[in-house]
Amino acid sequence: MNAYEGKTVIVTGAAGGIGRILAKAYAAEGAQVAATDREDKGGDQLVNEIEAAGGYARFIAADLSRPEEIEQLFERVDQTCGLADILINNAGFGIWKSPLELSVDEWDSVMNVNLRGTFLCSREAAKRMKKRGAGRIVNIASTRAAMSEPFSEAYAASKGGIASLTHAFALSLGPDGITVNCISPGWIETGDYASLRPVDHEQHPSGRVGRPEDIVRACMYFTDPDNGFVTGTNLTVDGGMTRKMIYEP
Repeated sequence: MNAYEGKTVIVTGAAGGIGRILAKAYAAEGAQVAATDREDKGGDQLVNEIEAAGGYARFIAADLSRPEEIEQLFERVDQTCGLADILINNAGFGIWKSPLELSVDEWDSVMNVNLRGTFLCSREAAKRMKKRGAGRIVNIASTRAAMSEPFSEAYAASKGGIASLTHAFALSLGPDGITVNCISPGWIETGDYASLRPVDHEQHPSGRVGRPEDIVRACMYFTDPDNGFVTGTNLTVDGGMTRKMIYEP
């Protein structure tokens, strides 16, 4: 029997990129996957691919910038998959724009999905997990919570908030048997990996650019049903880049 057999796993931002690989990975391990994303992101195709491989998944469209849709999302998951055992807060996006030009509405749009969406999804999941006396929540942040490039203010702030939200939730939900952890990916290539240049790989201390499967393995560690002793942790998965001093030669 697989470790996740019969478990209900919710993956947000599941229609593409890392989320898509996460949804497939949990389904392959026997989980009932509730995949959510915007309506127009191709979630139905994801479900078809999972079911063709012998897994179970349901796609439930939701706009995480709308609190009422988050509540409806979890109600539908209750009905189609059962109460959540695991939540992967993966949904997020950025607007790369000078802070001198970034509008308040643009700032709010990033915060509402990335940070507020993570909070609200975690709260709804925790209500269900408390009834079971156990649960696993994993938040996907970013190394941009600790380091930045120009014009990333909204995205960086949202990811820093997610990292802080993680340890706050870990303390609040610990008495209910719920662990809350965070993963901060670096460069995870979700496009054509073969097209990357040698220098792209060589700049990483690990010798290569990351793949979505690297994030899958980290998630599986945090969500293992027997792994209840690790909580409030932010695991950086970046090939060592945030530990590398970079000077001009």
